[in-house]
This record gives sequence, C-alpha cells and structure tokens, in this order.
Amino acid sequence: MRRHKRKKRYLKWFLLSLGVFVIFLGVAAWGTYLYFTHDLPRVDSLRDYTPPIISTVYSDAGELIGEFFLEKRIVVPIEGIPPFVLRAFVSAEDARFFEHEGLDYSAIFRALWKNIRAGEIVQGGSTITQQVARSLLLSSERKWSRKIREAILADRMEKSLSKEEILHLYLNQIYLGHGAYGVEAAAQNYFGKHVEDLNLAEAAMLAGLPQAPTRNSPYNHPRRAKLRQAYVLDQMVENGYITRAQAADALETVLEIHPRRSKFLEVAPYFTEHVRRYVEEKYGRDTLYKEGLEIFTTLDVAMQRAAQKAVHRGLKELDKRQGYRGPLRHLDPGEIESFCKEVQEDLGHSPLSEGEEAPENPIPRFPITGRGSGIQLMSSRWEMSSR
Repeated sequence: MRRHKRKKRYLKWFLLSLGVFVIFLGVAAWGTYLYFTHDLPRVDSLRDYTPPIISTVYSDAGELIGEFFLEKRIVVPIEGIPPFVLRAFVSAEDARFFEHEGLDYSAIFRALWKNIRAGEIVQGGSTITQQVARSLLLSSERKWSRKIREAILADRMEKSLSKEEILHLYLNQIYLGHGAYGVEAAAQNYFGKHVEDLNLAEAAMLAGLPQAPTRNSPYNHPRRAKLRQAYVLDQMVENGYITRAQAADALETVLEIHPRRSKFLEVAPYFTEHVRRYVEEKYGRDTLYKEGLEIFTTLDVAMQRAAQKAVHRGLKELDKRQGYRGPLRHLDPGEIESFCKEVQEDLGHSPLSEGEEAPENPIPRFPITGRGSGIQLMSSRWEMSSR
C-alpha cells in the first residue's frame, strides 16, 4: 500500500513537472514569436506594389530618345507573361512552388545536407515566396534572425496572396543583371523584344540568371549562360512542363544576344540631359526616377542627326585646313609603353604655358536642335503638362 502511494506521488510530481515544462516551452515559444514579429511589415502592403519604374523621353514623332531610372524596371501584369516563362522560372528556382505553403521543408533539409557535406554554403533552400519577402519587405543581411522573419512572412504571404499574385511580384522585382529588374526589362536588355514575344530558349536563358546574374551573363559569360539554360530546360522536362524533344530543340536554337545600348547617348545626349535637369528641378528627383513618366519633347530626330553630321563634317574639314594628313605612324602593341615614356620625357613640364590658367569650363556648349522648348509629361499613375 505504501509502495503504491509512493508511485502515485512520483507520478503526480512527474506530471506536474511536465506540465510546468510544457507551459514554460509554450511561453518561451510565444515570446520568441512576438520578438520576431512585433515589428514585421504588413503583407497587405504588397497588394499596392508600386516599385520605381523607368521614365522615358520621346521625340516629336514618338521615338524613344532617353530613359531615366534608378532600377531599370518595366512592370507587366501576370497575364502578359507567357505560361512557359512562368514555368521556366518556377522550375529553376522553386520546383514545388505550386505545392508548398511558403516553405519547402524537403528543399531546406536537402540544401542543409549538401552544405554540411561541402563544408560551406553551396545551395540555398529559399522558395520564391521567401525571395519575394526578402526583396520587398526585409533586407538581404545574412543572419538567422532575418531567415526566421522571412519564413514567418512567407507563411503570411501564402495565406494573404494567391500564387499568381506572388509570381507577379517575383517576376517584376527580381534582378536579372546589367541593370535590368524584372522579366520585361531583361527581355528588352538581352533580346530586344517584349517578354510576351520570347521563345522557350530565351525564357530558359533568363530563368537561369537569378542564381548569379553577373556570373551567368549572356554578354560576358555565354558558356556559363548556356549551361544554366540547359539546366532550366532539364528541370522543365522533369517537372512535366515540356517534352525532351522540345528541350532539345530549344537548346539547339541560336540566340541573338543584342548588344547593350544606351538610349540616352544614342540620339541627342545634350538635349536629353537638358530635359533631365528641367524635369528634376521642376517636379523633383523622386518623381523623375520613380514615377515612370512619359516625357514628350519637340526634338526632331532627323534634324538632330543632320545637325550632328554637319558638325562632324565641319570639324573634319577644319582639321584638314589646320594641316592634318592622317597619323604619322601606327604603333605595334609592344611599342606603346616605350612610346608613352618618350612622350612623357619630351614634355617634361605642364602642357600649359607659364602663367596660363586652365579654363573654368572646358566642355563646349553645343546647341540643342529642336522646334521650341515645350515639354509634355505623362505618367501611368498621374498626368501633368507644362508649356
């Protein structure tokens, strides 16, 4: 009887201790949750996605002559992105995107195991939802606290937004190299076409960029870009989005990578710089670089080019009248260094004459060609005009 009472007393103390321990764990977990969530941004703010977008400058005939931006981004609706482009990015970055609820635990453990075996971080387990949370709501600092907050936000995003809404944010926000943010800007950057006009090979090339946009750049590292393209196509086959034959055809497709161009410098750089200063002074820097203005000017492109051609021709004629008859000789690569040393020794002093001062403004002021100085601006968010 005494033995039975002792067992009963031990059981009572055990259950009491277990209860206290469970309560302690619950309070600790709740406190930890409050610590990481008390200052988290609201997920609802993502519904009003208004990132900085490009302001464009047009001639009197509507030809694009300049762009002003902090981030080269052109926002497109999810309906304007072909399904195979969506599937290419999902296959490359988050194969189980349509199945998980913000966190892919199998991918997390797989990445953890690979990193342990490699002794360094060689693979990440972040989902597309986590990447959107990090890009739009958090910083990119490498801390465990940020990863925990990122996971909490990813869970909230999945409950508040649809998969299509999350993909819309991701594909317009993601950085794809050489100043291009989002798939539309990248499509124009690399292939000179709109995202809706991409083919499967081009889509796979773009989808291979998020992991390392600089290292996998089609401009600078075409072989690495091709390897990433092959990886994306292979993942699309594994996920059942395309057939093996379609992947093989896409891999053999010869892509025309367009050279990087600056609209600001191509047509009338002095004129567009004048426009930039005018708009920034009148409407503010944030409006110019973030609001996506459409600026219509009086510049006649044909007249501008004719004027520039005339100036170049005049400069050549002037140069000839001064006695120029072409180069004295051409240097071989091995002669350049010794020639530079000889010139430096021959000069031996400042090129300016004694007592002469450098001009205050050595940059020539060229005239701006155009019929008047009217500038009209329009924005997709609001409209304004000035004459």
